[in-house]
Amino acid sequence: MGTLSRTLLCCSLAGAWLFCTGWLHSQEIAIIPGDGKLDFKVGGKVVTSYRHGPQVAKPYFWPIVTTKGNRVTRDWPMLPDSPETKDHKHQKSAWFCHGDVIAEGLELPKKKGVEGVDFWSEEGNFGKIVCVEVGKVILNGGVPSVSTRNEWRAHDGTQILDEKRTLTLRASGNGYLIAVDCELIAAHFPITFGDTKEGSFGIRVRDSLTEKEKKGGVMTTSEGKQGEKEIWGKPAAWCDYSGPCDQGTAGIAILTDGKNSQKSCWHSRGYGLMSANPFGREKSGFPSMKGNSNLVKISKGSSLKLGFALFVHEGDAKAGGVAEAYAAYANGK
Repeated sequence: MGTLSRTLLCCSLAGAWLFCTGWLHSQEIAIIPGDGKLDFKVGGKVVTSYRHGPQVAKPYFWPIVTTKGNRVTRDWPMLPDSPETKDHKHQKSAWFCHGDVIAEGLELPKKKGVEGVDFWSEEGNFGKIVCVEVGKVILNGGVPSVSTRNEWRAHDGTQILDEKRTLTLRASGNGYLIAVDCELIAAHFPITFGDTKEGSFGIRVRDSLTEKEKKGGVMTTSEGKQGEKEIWGKPAAWCDYSGPCDQGTAGIAILTDGKNSQKSCWHSRGYGLMSANPFGREKSGFPSMKGNSNLVKISKGSSLKLGFALFVHEGDAKAGGVAEAYAAYANGK
């Protein structure tokens, strides 16, 4: 019996399906730099691209497809002729930002409902997250990662926040996982993250996955809650959106790093938005934050680290192994 056969047999006998499948896929994963983007490849196929070129308001992942080719996020507005719902043009597939970032001491024209700079929407006076540097792809035990540097700029170009963002691709179960580790650096001003529901690590799923369409799409959290009514504004370690796709059921989950100093509440909606928000407090309307007005701050010269991950899988949350993928992510695997 060859080495590979013995390895597969041992994995089967041990019942370590998740580990074994991840080991196989890890031999065929890569991050490939391109013009204004980074292509993430699993099994020789591009499963998503990280768009960071100068024309974007903030970097985002699009398209996002499973290893079997199931598209799980919305194509509009990237594809103007997409037949999908056309609303919230700023909800581009998958992204990280926040809707109210306050640079203390900086006077800017006010936007309704925003005390600082709005990086969430793309209307009126909104800020941009500009990628100014993309590092080399590094392999660590066959696992590729790449670090980028972003500047968070007000609408007039004033730089208010620096960010180091590291992207890592891993195989996991019957899908793949992209870890997004952010270090937000208050190099220019003391920073306060405003109390708004409009944040922060978000996904807009394709229409067929949404609860609104009533075709079987459903949101599920690590707490066993399902549906917008049970999930919105409440904390959980992860949230998944799954439903019918082109080839059976598939889904996408956001996982939050247990080392984050701030637990995330979920700004997740039945129309297709799913977003982990570590900054929303009482004003945001989150039920679990009632009576909490303690805003997150970074003193000048200091930084805040936050980690999230996208887990893209076949099947629903249970069949797709979201809980198992989170356990592996939490253990650094």
